Amino acid sequence: MIPIDGHIFLDDDEIEESFIRASGPGGQNVNKVSTAVELRLDLSRSRSLPEDVRERLARLAGRRLTGDGVLIITAQHYRTQGRNRQDALDRLVALIRRAVPPPTPRRPTKPTAAAKRRRLQDKARRAGIKGLRRPGSDEDSLS
Repeated sequence: MIPIDGHIFLDDDEIEESFIRASGPGGQNVNKVSTAVELRLDLSRSRSLPEDVRERLARLAGRRLTGDGVLIITAQHYRTQGRNRQDALDRLVALIRRAVPPPTPRRPTKPTAAAKRRRLQDKARRAGIKGLRRPGSDEDSLS
C-alpha cells in the first residue's frame, strides 16, 4: 500500500511497471540496459481511489492518459533503474495528491463602481481618438 493522503492508499497491485530502454545519449550502456521505467495505472479499474479523485486525476493527467483510461508515467532521467523507478512513483503520487482536494467553487464577483467608471472613461477616450482618424473631420483637408 502506497500512502497518498491520510485516508487514501494506492494498492501496489494496481500499478504495472515495465522497464524500457531510455532514449537520448548515454554511451555504450544505453543500447544494452533497460533503465527507463514506465508505470501504468488503469484508472477505470482502480479500487483504491475514490470516484471523484479518479475524475480529477483524469483531467490533470492530460496526454499521459490513454484512450482506454490508463495513466502512463515514464521516467528516464537517471542512469539506474532503481532511481527511475522511485522517480516515476514519486511523480505518480504527487499527481494523485494534486487530484485529492476538491476544487474550490468560484464565487462570482461584481465590478466596483470605480472600475465601471474607469472602463467607461477609457471607452470614451478611445472613441475620441478613433473619431479624429475619420476622414472629413479635419478642417485642413478643405484647402
